[in-house]
Amino acid sequence: MTDAQTTLQELKERMAQFVRERDWEQYHTPKNLSMSIAIEAAELMEHFQWLTVEQSKNLSPEALQDIGEELADIVIYSLSLSNFLGLDLSEVVLAKMEKNIRKYPKDKVRGKAHKYTYYQDRNQESGDRGQDKSEP
Repeated sequence: MTDAQTTLQELKERMAQFVRERDWEQYHTPKNLSMSIAIEAAELMEHFQWLTVEQSKNLSPEALQDIGEELADIVIYSLSLSNFLGLDLSEVVLAKMEKNIRKYPKDKVRGKAHKYTYYQDRNQESGDRGQDKSEP
């Protein structure tokens, strides 16, 4: 199955079944799952820790396999956490994307990598909350 063939709901259901069949609901609490996501994210970062930017863009098939497994662990724990909390991942992801669209207007941030507060600070300094006067 590919991304194009699989829904988030199907993944969530498979994760719930996996956990249920192993009687792991007792361990899959928000605290434990959020910690597991952070731990797996750190394990993902380990694969890139000492690489140059260029090396990180040109990974071997073996490295991609290992990185894919770490990324899968993050997604798996995220699915389980969303199951526990009753969150609809599509809803929360799309809502967050809409929020990010507002926080990072494309005409202001294109090609820039500042945190959204940078643009708020610029607006306040210029006395205009709508548009940054120092930007072209």
